[in-house]
Amino acid sequence: MTDINVSAPRAALPRFEEAEGLGPQDAEFVRDLVGVLAKHGNLNRFGLCLLHDHFPLAADEVLVETNDVSTRTLHVQVENAGTTRHTKASQWRFVPHDGREPDAGLDGAPYQEIMLCTTLDLCPGREDGPGDR
Repeated sequence: MTDINVSAPRAALPRFEEAEGLGPQDAEFVRDLVGVLAKHGNLNRFGLCLLHDHFPLAADEVLVETNDVSTRTLHVQVENAGTTRHTKASQWRFVPHDGREPDAGLDGAPYQEIMLCTTLDLCPGREDGPGDR
């Protein structure tokens, strides 16, 4: 298990139907973000996702992603952050600094992990099946 950064309540997010995706008004923002990612050598490591909620999560819960390579499907389920076997974060949410130092987010991090995965269970990059765990 990983040290999952869920020690503070999450701010509410819009439902998927209400969340606004990228549009022409975001061109400058995306160019700036691409520049920062390129500057730090992370252009092919990180991207964007649309933050949204489909259902509420408790403070001690986290979404867990698995996949099935043979059927080419992704699966997401809710697990307790303290007992999940999934250890590799695959999505993060930035934490506002609210006047604090930039590195003074939750547990010293300016982000929360919102999706986890590991090669223990059919996660990205896993070539063998569930019986091979």
